[in-house]
Amino acid sequence: MGNLSIGVGGSSYYAHARYGSIFCARAIVTAPVIFSTAAGTGGPLLWNNTAGLNAVILGVTCAQTVVTTVAAALGITGASGQTTAPSSTTAIDTSGNLFVGGAAPQMNVYRVGTPTNAGTFFLPLLNVSTGALTTGMGSLAYIDLQGRVVVPPGSWCAVAASATASTVVANSGRM
Repeated sequence: MGNLSIGVGGSSYYAHARYGSIFCARAIVTAPVIFSTAAGTGGPLLWNNTAGLNAVILGVTCAQTVVTTVAAALGITGASGQTTAPSSTTAIDTSGNLFVGGAAPQMNVYRVGTPTNAGTFFLPLLNVSTGALTTGMGSLAYIDLQGRVVVPPGSWCAVAASATASTVVANSGRM
């Protein structure tokens, strides 16, 4: 059983959460693709379709549930020039406002999709374990990005891999 920390305004993110401006998205992805391909990118994929809001990535979570047969790292990628919704999208597994009962996000999130342009950068955040497919898993990682990744209007951002991580299954999230 995990730990739940409850604070009374001491967190650096408390004010944003209190005003309903922190959102999360979770995707269950099998075989995340390499960041340099556009087809099937994501896990989750955020598309900023707004006219004047920036999405600020605060953190990324990942729980790997099946090992990969390819050595790889998971991280963040993204690109600009996304004027219409990515094609071949699949619905996000879960998303919402971290102010319980707050408004829905104004930006679109998908489990995976095919953006117009492949990722233009790759920020590696964590490794994925390799081994026999029967190898037990059970680790959870949280990377606090503290707002270091900004997704302006007409851009997208997603969790991706340094190499297509065939057979890996991961629950990845972002807030």
